[in-house]
Amino acid sequence: MSVRLVHVGSAVVDYVYRIDALPAAGTEKTASAYARVAGGGFNMMVAASRTGMKVVFGGQLGTGPDGDFLRAAFAAEGIETLTPPSPLMDSGNCVAMISGDAERTFVSWPGAESRLTLDMMKPVQVVAGDWVFTSGYTLSYPGSRDALADWIEALPAGIPFVFDPTPVIADIPRPILDRVLARTTWLSCNTNEAAEIAGAGDAQTVAIRLLAEHCPNAEGVVIRAGAHGCLVRMADGATRAVPGFEVKAVDTNGAGDTHIGAFVSGLSRGMSPCEAARYANAAAALSVTRHGGSAAPTDTEILEFLAERGEATTAPGRAEATAT
Repeated sequence: MSVRLVHVGSAVVDYVYRIDALPAAGTEKTASAYARVAGGGFNMMVAASRTGMKVVFGGQLGTGPDGDFLRAAFAAEGIETLTPPSPLMDSGNCVAMISGDAERTFVSWPGAESRLTLDMMKPVQVVAGDWVFTSGYTLSYPGSRDALADWIEALPAGIPFVFDPTPVIADIPRPILDRVLARTTWLSCNTNEAAEIAGAGDAQTVAIRLLAEHCPNAEGVVIRAGAHGCLVRMADGATRAVPGFEVKAVDTNGAGDTHIGAFVSGLSRGMSPCEAARYANAAAALSVTRHGGSAAPTDTEILEFLAERGEATTAPGRAEATAT
């Protein structure tokens, strides 16, 4: 537990409604279930924590009932909050509608996580051995993106920085996005987000462009493709398509967050990128078989899942053959 993940993204409260299908315009649906849960960046932090990393949060939580709810959820998972409650407002929230096909639709309201200054981030001090992560949400907010981009650019050279642009990537001003990508060590995104950055094409072509034209200092990129797994492209040109696992999905909310958290955790413990990607694919597969965005499995559950499929993990740091 000596390796630390410093998460400088955002966390919100999710109001989750389960419905058979989205309502048509002007109509109403009655939900079959409802839950109030911690969401946003919390899901990624939980995945990293449950798989062996010490996790601390350097973003903003609000003053009010939603901020209090999030602090309690963080404490329950052993995640320390480095910054004091924001004096400006309460934490934001998100209405998540989960339909019968396990897909989800969101409506978000930004709160304290959308307001950030460098003074607010002074308590967030990174040290050798830390990994830093942020998502596109905090970079999409006009009140937080400049300060966060400045803070990321000022990170010491030896600190790995992991970035997930998220579905709001189109809301991030291109100059801000370019600055963050230039400092990125590992980029993890889905196929749509990758194309938004680097243009259309097959996953390998887009990955090549991401590294050559947008992430000049990255060690590699991961392009996630849901149940199909992911593609890992290394800066040295090695490429591997890492297949996913067939499971019966009941809730895909938080699967991408789980994938990223497990991937970073695997890398931090010495797994090769391809082994960490396979580990992350298994974590995401397990998460979609459970309800809730923070349904990330533990390390033991992931290893058992892989063993049941005849894919026992190799020793940390062991090199894997790659295809180019």
